[in-house]
Amino acid sequence: MKNDKLKIGFYELTGCAGDCLLVTDCEMELIDIFNAVDIQSFAMVMSNNTDGELDLALVEGSVTTEKEIEELKDIRKRAKAVVAFGTCAVLGGVQARFIDPKEWEKNLKIVYGNTEFTHTKPVQSKPIDAFIDVDFYLPGCPVSKEQFLNFFTRILKGNPPEHYPNPVCVTCKYNENDCLLKKGELCLGPLTADGCGSICPNHNIPCNGCWGPVEGANVTSEFYLLKEKGFSVDEIKKKMANFSGTKITDYFQQLDKEPK
Repeated sequence: MKNDKLKIGFYELTGCAGDCLLVTDCEMELIDIFNAVDIQSFAMVMSNNTDGELDLALVEGSVTTEKEIEELKDIRKRAKAVVAFGTCAVLGGVQARFIDPKEWEKNLKIVYGNTEFTHTKPVQSKPIDAFIDVDFYLPGCPVSKEQFLNFFTRILKGNPPEHYPNPVCVTCKYNENDCLLKKGELCLGPLTADGCGSICPNHNIPCNGCWGPVEGANVTSEFYLLKEKGFSVDEIKKKMANFSGTKITDYFQQLDKEPK
């Protein structure tokens, strides 16, 4: 009997495994998910994982070792389409916040000292599209259940996932929150893609940018607004890079070249 189900694999690189764990938390829908597709690999829930060809590979976590680069390229070779699954895969995550290679090397030395790496060598954490072509992006820290099920359903129907074109500020205003920027808080709502429902500002907590930069974000305007409010360049840089990592590096490299 011919099996027309999509062949799917879930893969974990360096991260907290929260996105793959989220899939297992789809309790009422989990049986339907497993019945709808042919899951070839999912280390968190399966012991009989295979390394064959795939229609779709969902990869969570950032690339942080040389071995992971090899694993990622192998996944790309076997999969017709690859999804960057969660903020670490999309942006590099918090482990990619040290955008200066020298700062990364300094911190590696502090943690590991003169340890000789024999199994694999560490590399500066980067999102997966630094090494392979990515077809779809599904940000979130972690991805929400509703977000994953929406994505999963659209893929099954042959439709591309929807993007989130608005910044967090749009939903924040719909939720009638007081603007934290006006209160002098270092909030990244104007720069960050929506999809979380402005959950942090709803609780009077500034947006940390965990969904990554919204398309067309005016980074320069936000940067100078925060400077006017008394935040140092270093504070702003670290806040912006906390989740966006390498995706914001180019902006700061350009900024550093500007005349002081």
